[in-house]
Amino acid sequence: MKISGVDIRPGNILEYEKGIWKVAKTQHTQPGKGGAFMQVEMKNLIDGRKTNVRFRSQDTIEKVRLDTKDFQFLYAEGEDLVFMDVENYDQITLPSDLLGDAAAFLQDGMTVLLEMYDDRPISVELPEYVEALIVEADAVVKGQTASSSFKPALLDNGVRVMVPPHIGSGTRIVVDVYARSYVKKAD
Repeated sequence: MKISGVDIRPGNILEYEKGIWKVAKTQHTQPGKGGAFMQVEMKNLIDGRKTNVRFRSQDTIEKVRLDTKDFQFLYAEGEDLVFMDVENYDQITLPSDLLGDAAAFLQDGMTVLLEMYDDRPISVELPEYVEALIVEADAVVKGQTASSSFKPALLDNGVRVMVPPHIGSGTRIVVDVYARSYVKKAD
């Protein structure tokens, strides 16, 4: 589906220069002289390159629809991760760098969303929130107010997050995977 250069939005998947690109940021600019344009920051989903491109309002670009499929995480094998298709039980092995920093939050049996282009996996999306166990938390400093202070805590997956002072070691919390931030105490 072709779209105008000024209709590009963050999160769009575009076909540009024979590659598949995900839009990270956009900035619409209307200079005093000349036509309006959209400054677009994109990341190549195949090789990870980043680029900035300027699209004018009369430019058209192909917007790509990706196929999505649910997969279940089975186990890690060195630098690779093994997933299973929940419909037909086929297994697929993907490099852990396809997930980036979110790979630390993978848990056995977790259902993830694989985005595919021409039957080739190009990205893995984890659930937005996951439960994690705090294994180490700093002690509360006397005199801090609970409303504005946070303290560092180490999760069972090795990730550090900031938590409210009343949360201690051994507590299960809900964490935002992509912001790497505390959401709430787990039920």
